[in-house]
Amino acid sequence: MTISNDIKVMGAGSPILDMLLNVEDSFLACAGGAKGGMELVDSARIDSILAKSSSVPSRAPGGSAANTIGGLARLGIKTAFLGKIGLDEDGNFYKNFYQSIGGDTSAFRYTDKIHTGRCLSLITPDSERTMRTDLGAAAALSPDEVSSADYKGISHYHAEGYMLFAGDLLVRTLKAAREAGVKTISFDMASFEVVKFNMDKLPGILKDYIDIVFANEVEAETFCGTKDPEAAVKKLAEYCSVAVVKLGKEGSIICRDGKTVRVPAELVKAVDTTGAGDLWQSGFLYAFLNGASSEKCGQCGSVLGAEVVSVIGAAIPEDRWPSIRSRVKSIINQN
Repeated sequence: MTISNDIKVMGAGSPILDMLLNVEDSFLACAGGAKGGMELVDSARIDSILAKSSSVPSRAPGGSAANTIGGLARLGIKTAFLGKIGLDEDGNFYKNFYQSIGGDTSAFRYTDKIHTGRCLSLITPDSERTMRTDLGAAAALSPDEVSSADYKGISHYHAEGYMLFAGDLLVRTLKAAREAGVKTISFDMASFEVVKFNMDKLPGILKDYIDIVFANEVEAETFCGTKDPEAAVKKLAEYCSVAVVKLGKEGSIICRDGKTVRVPAELVKAVDTTGAGDLWQSGFLYAFLNGASSEKCGQCGSVLGAEVVSVIGAAIPEDRWPSIRSRVKSIINQN
């Protein structure tokens, strides 16, 4: 399989420095809120939670869409990213890392007034992660900083649901992408909180702009009002030509142009689910953009999903990528 030179993917969302901390379930009382979800907090709240732990968190570049775009870059796709970082050490670390994997940073925006955003992931022994996020500079990206010129040469645009918390920003990016002639747009629902608090906007956004929608089973249930993932994926497919419900170790259900398939997961010993859905999407989109069937798209997603849950955080070790690229290409080339 040869990657088309016409493929270039733009991601947009919140460039966030991930801070990963292993904790016991009892520690979650310090964070408040529901286990397994994401809540927006301020920087002082993150500092307060960290102060209650004797451990030092590990750090890595993150952010929902950024994880997906980073995975695509590692697989060999040309990528770019639209988001705002601070003019600080963390921002420099973030930008330099993305450039080091071949990413185009020309659409990055900067501020010297707000620190680069960060996300504290509290990882419990069952490998579930509970996130507390300070968007920092990422939240300062405004709609008037986005134009169709940012999407020049872009064939696919991937957006994260967290952008719905930034007012009109998501819709502005979607309109700019369409104005620039972007062929396909995918959207990650991101969390059940995102869906719950944006039910007035989401149906219209999906119907008007989105070609591929990704949801996990809780997000799908929140949006569709059913615990049955097969019913949920069909409901989502009423809005988008491709709908995906990710089921973790149970695999995924994909509805594409009216046809539904179920694809198993690759079962491995999970040590951390941080970034699992994001990297699953990298595999899916890589296969999709190279013309693969729904089954093969799901299989490629499963490869990356299994790899990332085998490590702490959303950064798959460098030495694993040659094998991952080989496996993904083999799946796509199978008769």
